Order: sequence, then C-alpha cells, then structure tokens
Amino acid sequence: MAIYLALYKGKAKNRFERLQDSIIRFFTKGEYSHCELVVERQEQWGQYDYRPVYDCYSSSPRDGGVRCKRINVADRTKWDLIPLDNITEPQINAYFDRTSGAKYDWWGVLGIVFGIKQKRSKYFCSEWCFNAIKGSEEGWRFSPNQLAVIYQPSRT
Repeated sequence: MAIYLALYKGKAKNRFERLQDSIIRFFTKGEYSHCELVVERQEQWGQYDYRPVYDCYSSSPRDGGVRCKRINVADRTKWDLIPLDNITEPQINAYFDRTSGAKYDWWGVLGIVFGIKQKRSKYFCSEWCFNAIKGSEEGWRFSPNQLAVIYQPSRT
C-alpha cells in the first residue's frame, strides 16, 4: 500500500468544469487545479491477477464537498503523484470521518487569492489535504500548486 498526494493537471470533458479548472490555475499561478490524498492498494481481479486501485480523498467542487471515491490517477497526462511517507491510512480515515459530507468551500478558494475569510465548516481540496496530512486547521492557506512545492521530493 502506498499513499500519494495526487495533483490534477488534466482537461475536464465538461466545458464548465474546464472553466473552473482554468480559473483555479490562473489565480493560483500553476498547472494544477485540484488535489487528492490517494491510498493505492492491490485488488485481486482473478486467481493470479492483481491490479492497483486508488481510493481518493478530498473535497471536490464536482462532487459537492468532502468525499472518498475511486479515481484512476495512474494516467500521468492528467495526474502527478507525490509519495507521502508522513501520513497513514488511519490518519486519513480519521480526518475523513470528522469531515465527510462537508460542503465545498468556494469562498475559501477565493480567499487564497483575495484574502476572503474562509468558512470553517466547509473545505476546498488543498485545505482538506493539508489538514489531513498535518493534523491541523491551517490548510486554508494553501493551493494545490503550493502543496506541490511543499511536498515535492527533494532533489539531492
């Protein structure tokens, strides 16, 4: 089992979703419009056939807020994956259990750029991911592009 920060750089099929992604990328000055915490596990598909599946945790505007769902993040044209060694699946599940179903925080997304006060009962993707990783409530300060920089493996 491996855990990743997955960063979305793809192009949505829906025109409205592409517009949302473009706006987020423009205002956060980067290539990513969304992020997920991913738990990769091997699932048996046949007697000797195991394939990776990806349980993805985040707050998504497309899904209305905090949720967990299976997403194929293996497509490297759409997703970049950063391995995370500093978080466990029980930590992710504990934070998910506390926040599951909370609404998506559009004002918080705008707050990164314009300094608008965020709503503590709602979450945007990078806020949710940072809070789960760090066990804090300071994630409202970060965009997906900033998390990419923070968690990028060092190149020494």
